[in-house]
Amino acid sequence: MTKERSEVERQIADLLTTARESLDLSVAFLSRLDGVTQHLEVVEASGPAALFFKEGVTQKQETSFCQAILDGRLPAVIPAVTKYPEAMKLPASRIPRIRSYVSVPVRLSDGTLYGTFCAAGLTSDKQLSKRDEALMRVLAGAAAVIIEPAVLSRSRDLEIEGRLKPLMHDGGPEVVLQPIVELASGRRVGAEALSRFPADWRLAPDVCFEQAHSIGLGDRLELLALEQASAHLEKVSGYVAMNVSPRTVLAPESLAFLMRLPLDRILLELSEHDPVHNYPELVLALKPLRDRGMRIAIDDVGAGFSSLRHIVLTSPEVIKLDRSIVDGVSVDPVLQTLVHSLVEFGHGAGAFVVAEGVETVTDANMLTGLGVDYGQGWYFGRPGPPESLVDVIADAPVRTAF
Repeated sequence: MTKERSEVERQIADLLTTARESLDLSVAFLSRLDGVTQHLEVVEASGPAALFFKEGVTQKQETSFCQAILDGRLPAVIPAVTKYPEAMKLPASRIPRIRSYVSVPVRLSDGTLYGTFCAAGLTSDKQLSKRDEALMRVLAGAAAVIIEPAVLSRSRDLEIEGRLKPLMHDGGPEVVLQPIVELASGRRVGAEALSRFPADWRLAPDVCFEQAHSIGLGDRLELLALEQASAHLEKVSGYVAMNVSPRTVLAPESLAFLMRLPLDRILLELSEHDPVHNYPELVLALKPLRDRGMRIAIDDVGAGFSSLRHIVLTSPEVIKLDRSIVDGVSVDPVLQTLVHSLVEFGHGAGAFVVAEGVETVTDANMLTGLGVDYGQGWYFGRPGPPESLVDVIADAPVRTAF
């Protein structure tokens, strides 16, 4: 069965048809050169040529007409192959017995050689000229514009994969803990597990996870982060908050892993940035976990509006106020009004409220006055190893913290 062409391939095929019909040759094709192999990516052929030139066919790049032309051993336009001894040495001059050829390079906007835009005939064609080469160069330029976005996307994906796979092979991101305290007393009740990626990547953790999902590695990377976070449970007291996207928590391997943990010590944080397409499915998947004591938090509340829908439809035990509405709340009446409204909304929904990004004593005091239950941020402690956490106060048992 012939593979259905993508939109990009269809556009390239139109250019090739123009080339083949304008030059009155048997075949026109776009090839990709990787330094070792020539790949025929899009082919437009008629007659006997269609038997030999097919999409997906490869040959050694060094023995191709295209490489000989790129090297300057042959001209770009060859009306009669038999007049060039160098051409007659090449395999394609015997099978499929190429006798006329035109080839021009396809270069991306940065000058990178992608491949070649070619047309060939099984008979000599004395009419081929420099004018035909000029036409092919125009068409090759149009082809480069069409394929460049896909090439850049593929290059991006390979770069992401090249960074992530070694990290995942070694167990995933480093996971550190940041304390969460009761604002009224200052006692620590738990800690959030935060993923940390290599500093030389210069990327925020949420960007790393987003990139992983874009190439199909997101669920596995998030599961590795959960595994690293769960390893801290035996090292610290109190609960541990673990971040996971709604799409990943629905993966069977994620649910199976969570079921093996001491769920009464876990607060599962669902980010509002990940859209939920099927709330009943999410609620049903979480039910056996929650029946065994696991609690749910909606993260980043206040950064957008989808979190309110998350809260209404998942009935979380905790809502976490985004740092964007926490930082500077002590001096901003608008933020104070917004935080107060969200606290009333959260308490009215039966949830405790945690403020993220608390960095000053004045903000902490204001949040306490606004009714926020718990706080997290540099004012209370920076993320670090479990050994850096102060123990939970004895009279603050985990089950009554939230």
